[in-house]
Amino acid sequence: MSRDSLLRVERVTKAFDGLVALSEVSLEVRPGQIKGLIGPNGAGKTTLFNLIACCLAPSAGDIVFCGRSLVGLPPHRAAELGIARTFQNVQVFPGMTVLEHVLVGLHRQARAGLAACALQTVRLRRTERRLREEAEALLDRLDLLPWAEVPVETLPFGLLRRVELARALAVRPKLLLLDEPGSGLNPTEKQAMSQLVRGLRDEGITVFLVEHDMTMVMGLADEVAVLDHGSLLCEGPPQQVQRDPRVVAAYLGEGDDA
Repeated sequence: MSRDSLLRVERVTKAFDGLVALSEVSLEVRPGQIKGLIGPNGAGKTTLFNLIACCLAPSAGDIVFCGRSLVGLPPHRAAELGIARTFQNVQVFPGMTVLEHVLVGLHRQARAGLAACALQTVRLRRTERRLREEAEALLDRLDLLPWAEVPVETLPFGLLRRVELARALAVRPKLLLLDEPGSGLNPTEKQAMSQLVRGLRDEGITVFLVEHDMTMVMGLADEVAVLDHGSLLCEGPPQQVQRDPRVVAAYLGEGDDA
């Protein structure tokens, strides 16, 4: 395992009341990579993402990001270090506009005390204006600017996926965790999402994604890791993983259709 990797998962185990969700999983994500994570339902993919985002702590092992262990850190510290994520089930705040969702992601950049907020100082107003401009630029980048003032609950699902992505990008991540970005999207929307993810990688953001759509993940990823029953089954380039008999048996199915 390379020491210059952006993320290292080192012999990580996670158990819930005796049920082992992950067992001694080791993998790495290198800078500038799009890495895919696949496996059957219940394989431990979302559990691994929750560990990397510090929503859970491992029962054993270590997770190292930019040379620093993440074990024991709260989720907001992971975000401060440069880890952002989206969710399989889109997480939005009803009653808030699209723009407000992105501003939530930018909130840690606002450094104003209670007195400044109460007095609405010139510095605070400048900060608010800067953050709004940055949020609008993000919305424009994701073709969401026409919906900036629209309540999120009125949007179709494909746009909600992009709103959640915009909020994650507001953290200015070094590592972006995408949990099934193609889920619920039609073929045209999946193609647009794939192009968007490639563009983010070209802009310097490393991407680690879970995805059930094999066409999408195999077309996107530079490298794919496969989990099965909480263990790492194999890891390598998409073409190699697709041909691995263990993957065919465990996930892609048997026979000519695989």
